[in-house]
Amino acid sequence: MIAEILLITTGIYLLGGLVFAIPFVLVGAGKIDPHAKHGSWGFRLLIIPGTMFLWPLLARRWSKGGQEPPEENNPHRCAARNNCRSRGNEAVLRCISYCVLRVA
Repeated sequence: MIAEILLITTGIYLLGGLVFAIPFVLVGAGKIDPHAKHGSWGFRLLIIPGTMFLWPLLARRWSKGGQEPPEENNPHRCAARNNCRSRGNEAVLRCISYCVLRVA
């Protein structure tokens, strides 16, 4: 009984994902990610399974409007932004500790 309910719920979720994936792959992917706008048909076919699983998140992002994906903020990017490599190991550690404290 519980297994049947779980399978039916999963099937409905994936069916909704497939219904969402078709217009998203054709139009929406290019609106939320500028790199996907020029993707080939092979790329579009490859993202259908992921779109079926993640459709609620993608639907929310698509409904908010097209925006660039946020830039990753980790100590390595922070150090590269501050050009710490040319200043020696102590400066790298200072940059990394600054980024970690800033993110936390």
